[in-house]
Amino acid sequence: MATTPFVTVDWLKDRIGDPDLIVLDGSWYLPAQGRDAAGEYRAGHIPGAVRFDIDAVSDETSGLPHMLPRPEVFAARVGALGIGEDSRIVVYDGMGLFAAPRVRWMLQVYGARDVAILEGGYPAWVAGGGAVETGEGRPREARAFNARLAAGAVAGAQDVADALESGSAQVVDARSGPRFRGEEAEPRPGVQPGHMPGARNVHYAALQSEGRLKDAEALEAVFATNGVDLNRPVITTCGSGVTAAIVALALETLGRPPQALYDGSWSEWGSDPKRPVATGA
Repeated sequence: MATTPFVTVDWLKDRIGDPDLIVLDGSWYLPAQGRDAAGEYRAGHIPGAVRFDIDAVSDETSGLPHMLPRPEVFAARVGALGIGEDSRIVVYDGMGLFAAPRVRWMLQVYGARDVAILEGGYPAWVAGGGAVETGEGRPREARAFNARLAAGAVAGAQDVADALESGSAQVVDARSGPRFRGEEAEPRPGVQPGHMPGARNVHYAALQSEGRLKDAEALEAVFATNGVDLNRPVITTCGSGVTAAIVALALETLGRPPQALYDGSWSEWGSDPKRPVATGA
């Protein structure tokens, strides 16, 4: 049965300012997109929204981009933003649907129980006449966040390798077709082009229309066209663990939540000379 992890602009308008509601601006952009998430937040955000930076809430000891931090680090940094695991949270981003699913996933795998995404994101909020606040934003009182990692929700490289070898789960890569096939250079130095042998390619953009997920029938068609069996387990992956969360979100709305998300994604696999790499379709 299809489910919805979204709230609408009108829903949020009616509840903006509720003391038990936390709105998060989870915007993040690829370098090639040429956008400044922090600057855009200062230029305009939903009133009361707190900026959630996936690079700041990350494992700084890892050489990989925005990896999940250890539970105690996550708890400290998220708690400092005024978020507890029992908070009612709405996340949005500046592209409509890009980084917000990653923020939601991070919160959920560490135990947050009520996290929704604003449908259409900040563009929909502005188009719908929502009020806008500028500046650095208003800090919230710190809260305790009891961070407990959900068992099995985060896949490592060996988990992915084992799934590919045994067929226990499908590995679905959210990168673009040219990157998946190895026709384009990877944006990060030292990462070779291509994909994991046996992985399927479902570009995250094919799941969207105008900053929103497509309807259930269209989503099912995209997965089917790309050889994904919705009745079998899925591990999602991408370049650095961000757009993999969009694929995971689409599966969730179809009532088929993925088995796990590979946090290191291609940034880890493609930089490890011991891992096999395929090119082409």
